[in-house]
Amino acid sequence: MRNALGLMLASVLAAVVIAGGWYFYSSRAEQGAPKTIAARAADPLPAPAKLAAEDDVETTAALAGKPAAPAAAPAPVPAVAPVQQTSTCTNPNALGVSRVVEIDTTGGPGFGFEQFKQFDFLADKEVVLTFDDSPWPHNTPAVLKALADECTKGLFFSVGKHATWHPEILRQVLAQGHTVGTHTWSHLNLNGKKMTEQQAKDEIEKGFSAVKWALGTNPSPFFRFPQLQQNPALVSYLGSRNVGIFSTDLDSFDFRKESTPDKIISNVMTKLDKLGKGIILMHDFQKRTGEALPTLLARLKAGGYKVVQIKAKTTFNSLPEYDEAVLKELKAPAAGATNARPVSSVVQTVSQR
Repeated sequence: MRNALGLMLASVLAAVVIAGGWYFYSSRAEQGAPKTIAARAADPLPAPAKLAAEDDVETTAALAGKPAAPAAAPAPVPAVAPVQQTSTCTNPNALGVSRVVEIDTTGGPGFGFEQFKQFDFLADKEVVLTFDDSPWPHNTPAVLKALADECTKGLFFSVGKHATWHPEILRQVLAQGHTVGTHTWSHLNLNGKKMTEQQAKDEIEKGFSAVKWALGTNPSPFFRFPQLQQNPALVSYLGSRNVGIFSTDLDSFDFRKESTPDKIISNVMTKLDKLGKGIILMHDFQKRTGEALPTLLARLKAGGYKVVQIKAKTTFNSLPEYDEAVLKELKAPAAGATNARPVSSVVQTVSQR
C-alpha cells in the first residue's frame, strides 16, 4: 500500500514538472516569435515644381524640399563592401530576360529614337525597361518587387541627391541585378537659358559621384538628360567622358498629374503595339508607376514582348574633385581624414564560441 501511494505521488509530481516546463517553453517561444507588420502605404510625394522650359507636364523630380531625414548626415557606404547580387527566380512562367546586351560606351553613343537614330539594336518585340529619378522610399521598392516577381531587369537613372538621401534603396536596386546609371545631381534642366556649360558639367559629374558614394562602387557609364533636354556641347562632353546617353522610344507619361496606372499601361501598350519594340521611359519616383507595373509586365508577356537587359562594358570613373564635393555636401569625412588601417589590424578575434 505504501509503495502504491509513493508511486502515485511521484507520478503527480512528474506531471506538474512537465506541465510547468512546457508552459515556460511555450511562453518564451511566443515572446521570441517574429511579429508581422502590415505594409505601409507610400507617402505622398512633394509638390512638383514648374519646368524651366515651356511644357505641359510637371517635373519628374521636385527637389526643392528634402524629405524628412535624421539630423545627422548618413554614414558613408564603405567602398570596399561589394554589393551581393541576387538573381534567383522562382516563377517558372515569368517574363524574365530574353537577351543581355553589353554596351561599349567609348565616345558616348546615344540610344533612343526620339533623339538618336544611329544605333538600332532591338529586334522586333524587344523592349528595354528604364526608370528615372531613383531612389525613392516605398515607390522604388514597389517597382523592384514587380520586376522581381517577373524575374526581369531594368535600367535605372538615379538622381544624385536622391541617392545620398536613400543609399540603402539604391543598393537594393544594384543588389537585385539591375543596371544603375545617373540623371544629374539635382534634376535641373541642363539646357535652360540660365544654365552655363560649367554648371551643367557640375550637375553631371556631381551626380555620378553621388551615385558612386551611395552604391559604394562605380555606377555604369549611362546617363539620361532631365526632361530629355540636351544640347550639342553637353553631348560632346559626355562623349569625352565615354558616357552612353539614353533618350527613349516611347514615354509612359507616368509623371503627368492626370496619369493613373490604367493610363500608364494604355500609353505604353498603344505606342508599343504601333512601334513593335522600344526603350520605355518610366519613373520609379512615381507611386502610380509601381502600381501599374505588375499589370504592364503581364500585358507585355501576353503580347509576346521580350525584355532586353542593358549592361555596360566598363564602369564610370568619377573625378576626385566631385567625389570630395559630395562628401562636403554630406558633411562626411574626406578619404584622407579616415583611418586607412586594414580591418584585420584594428579588430581581431581573441575568443570565439
